[in-house]
Amino acid sequence: MTNLVEIRDLRVAFDGVPVLHGIDLDVARGEALGLVGESGCGKSVTWLAALGLLPGKASVSGRVTLEQTDLSGAPRDRLERVRGGRIAMIFQDPSSALNPVLKVGRQLVEALRLHRGLTGAAAKAEALRLMDLVGIPDARGRFTLYPHEFSGGQCQRIMIAMALAGEPDLLIADEPTTALDATIQAQILDLLARLRREMNMAMVFISHDLGAVAQVCERVCVMYAGRIVEEGTVSTLFDRPRHPYTRGLFDALPRLHGPRGALTPIPGTVPDPRNLPAGCAFAPRCNRAQGFCQRNRPDLLRQRDGRALACAYPLPEDDAAPDATAPRMTAHQEGCPT
Repeated sequence: MTNLVEIRDLRVAFDGVPVLHGIDLDVARGEALGLVGESGCGKSVTWLAALGLLPGKASVSGRVTLEQTDLSGAPRDRLERVRGGRIAMIFQDPSSALNPVLKVGRQLVEALRLHRGLTGAAAKAEALRLMDLVGIPDARGRFTLYPHEFSGGQCQRIMIAMALAGEPDLLIADEPTTALDATIQAQILDLLARLRREMNMAMVFISHDLGAVAQVCERVCVMYAGRIVEEGTVSTLFDRPRHPYTRGLFDALPRLHGPRGALTPIPGTVPDPRNLPAGCAFAPRCNRAQGFCQRNRPDLLRQRDGRALACAYPLPEDDAAPDATAPRMTAHQEGCPT
């Protein structure tokens, strides 16, 4: 499988404070990649930096390549041809991403004009087709409504339609189910998975909902404190997570079946980027950390089973996830916002 996007040694700092520490990431054509981790781990910043969407105070270095096109430090006109065209992004809060004073039909038509050059009746017909495609009922009758006249789930569907307007090669979904209830979350996830298959798009799904990632992704990267700490296929990571942080994310999920018991949270919080530990950033929260971890940052190294891992004292290869045969409740199953 050939790579559509390659990111090499991507680093980001805000006001001189590093928040990304050398991200290496590939996305193959047609692949669904999940980025998981707690808030503040750098998942969204990675792709905002790759697309040149960070504010001016951000310092960005590294290399981002879209096939043969180098996006690193590219002029604005080149990035604007890529953004929304070849790479589209769905943001987690559709109510703030849509313009509240413009009708949704006009916003869709504008996206089609910018990315595909459609105008007039052709643009309206395509906008209506996209609204039908994402499951907006009575698309023709609702074409002239404003965003506040749609539910949260329908606004998210409109955002997906706008992202598809440019027929992108890569769709970046940045926690697209965060503000939605459990039923609507499941519908949006099904819609994204179906559209990816039908349109043969690659997709990057950013979330901290492990169940959602398992539903729509084939490969997963786990991020912590601005670094990738574990990467592998969904089956590999979900069956036998080896990084203590990845294992902690699974241990913190409530069980779907069996007796109720106390959850096992990961102690502490993600460290402040201004005050990172000298060694492994996860060491202060890790029950496997040794003195070596306090002084040394582990490299992300390829393992025998194909995964990549950044840990000096990982869990054993044959150590399956606890109660691996028992389903565990994820945020979207439980009905909680992700």
